[in-house]
This record gives sequence, C-alpha cells and structure tokens, in this order.
Amino acid sequence: MIGGMSNAAYPLSRPRRNRHDAFTRRLVQEHRLHVDNLIWPIFVCEGENQRQKVDSMPGAERVSVDNVVEHVRQAVDLGIPAVAIFPVTPMSVRDATGMEALNPDNLMCRASRTIKDAFPDLGIIGDVALDPYTDHGHDGVIENGRILNDASVEILRQQALNQARAGNDIIAPSDMMDGRVKAIRETLDGNGYDTTRIMAYTAKYASAFYGPFRDALGSGSLLHGDKKTYQMDPANSDEAMREVEQDLREGADMIMVKPGMPYLDIIRRVRERFEVPTFAYQVSGEYAMLMGAIQNGWLDRDRTIMESLIAFKRAGCNGILTYFALDVARLLRDER
Repeated sequence: MIGGMSNAAYPLSRPRRNRHDAFTRRLVQEHRLHVDNLIWPIFVCEGENQRQKVDSMPGAERVSVDNVVEHVRQAVDLGIPAVAIFPVTPMSVRDATGMEALNPDNLMCRASRTIKDAFPDLGIIGDVALDPYTDHGHDGVIENGRILNDASVEILRQQALNQARAGNDIIAPSDMMDGRVKAIRETLDGNGYDTTRIMAYTAKYASAFYGPFRDALGSGSLLHGDKKTYQMDPANSDEAMREVEQDLREGADMIMVKPGMPYLDIIRRVRERFEVPTFAYQVSGEYAMLMGAIQNGWLDRDRTIMESLIAFKRAGCNGILTYFALDVARLLRDER
C-alpha cells in the first residue's frame, strides 16, 4: 500500500519504464554525489621536498610541508571543500604521553598554518588523538597496561586548542575517550573559539581495516595489543546510538562513523534517529581493498569508486572522508 492505494500489478506496473533512457533515469534518481560531499585526507611528513609513496595505499603519498600547498591545490582547483590532515610524527619527538601534540610548531600545526595562509576559504579538519604522538601507538596515556581516560582527556583538550590556534576550522577527536567532546567544547569556547566546530568520531570501531593508515603514519609497528578497551565492538549497534546521543549532548556539531562501508547500517540508524550532520570515513583498508582489485583488473576503476561512495549518500551521509576524493571530483567534473 502507498498513500492508501494498492500498487498496480504487472503488466500495468512496469518498474523498468523509469529505467528506459538516460534522461528518465536522471529525473528519478534518488541520491546524487556532489563535490561538496568530499573531504580529502592527506598525510604530511617532515623534511624538504618530500613525496613518499605509501606502499599499502596505492596512489596515496606523504608530503612535506614545503610541498603541501601544491599538493592541496589539486583539491582546491576541483572544488573540494575541506581536507583532513594527518601528521607522520618522527619517532624522535614521540613519547609515552604524546606531548608533541601540544607543541604549537608541531607538524600538524605547521601544515595547518601553511595551508590556511594559501587557501583561507578551504576547510581544515584536524585529527585530535594521541596515537600519532605516542611511542606506544595508543590513543591515550598508559598506566600499568591500562589506558587512562581522564588523564588522556586533559591532554586532548589542550591539543584541540593548539590546533584551533593554528587555524583548524574543525576539530575531529578520534580517540574515543569518554567525555572528551565536552572537555574540548568547553576549552574552545573558553578561549574564544566558539565557532570552531567539532566533528566527533563518535562510532569508531575497533576495526581490522585501519592497517594501511597506521603504515602511512609509521605507527603500525609501535602498537602492542589492541584498542578494544576504547574503540567499539564491531558487533554492536545500539551502543553506537548511545555514543551519538552523548556526544551531541556534549556539544558535537557533526557525527562520524568509522569505518564506512562495513557500517552503512550504523550510518542509516544515526541519520534517521538523530537527524544531524553525519559523516563517514572510507578508511585506508577499504581504499586498499578496492585499489588492489582495480589494479589487478578485477574491477572497473571509475564505476567502482563512484558506486562505493554513492552507497554512503544512500545511507544518509552528508559527507565522506575518502582517499578517492580527487578521482571522484574529476569524474563529477567530467560528467557536467
């Protein structure tokens, strides 16, 4: 029943009629991918004139700060609205508590200032977590083998303020410590950054799909054990709803689900229940998996990339962090 009327039966009803030609398919298309839905994650590294390939992520690269403007210019020229910065922090400045995260001249902050000076209208999203800065690869302070929640939050709130001062428009806490959104919101507001947004990694799962990302940051070999005491169990869905509700009450402006494609059901539940700006991260493992099949000739490159991203839109995403951002933006441009 639709609107109190019974659906017509075949042969009166023929769903294929609305697929008959291109213009009709365009008219009835329910979801569209747009360049405004794209966020490009980038890796920045120390050194001069550096462009380093990431072996486990074909097509991705780490770039030094002196090359970051030309690197990001590709996104700007294609109309991509924002980039997300991830620093490859040298081991020489990592320590047990991630204090390099608070350095106003750390790699993240220098990259942010350089990009913002060159492209003031480009959105910059800063990852707030300690794992790029700790010598053990975890997202928090460790004591006797236990990740300390509140002690970690105190560092995270200072890290967020450090990034806001460097010019980051959106703070994206990915650590999964309890209460960190409230602490960050209060710290930003108390220091005059009341318009700095928080995109909370709210439903971040303890996933097997993060491996290539950790390789890109050079932290994969550092991590001992796992992150299951703070990242979510992949088997849980209701728990994600509780996490979203808590982060919204604490001041999150946007919600993220990570990984993406294996968790489309979570994206749909978040969008339908809370009706808030919802984002997903098509993570490194998803990217590497698709690129591996594409490079082997098993999947059509353009169709595969576009289909993988329209799935996020169909599930309810406002935007997607994806390493395919440049490819998609070019494909969308060429469609016009």
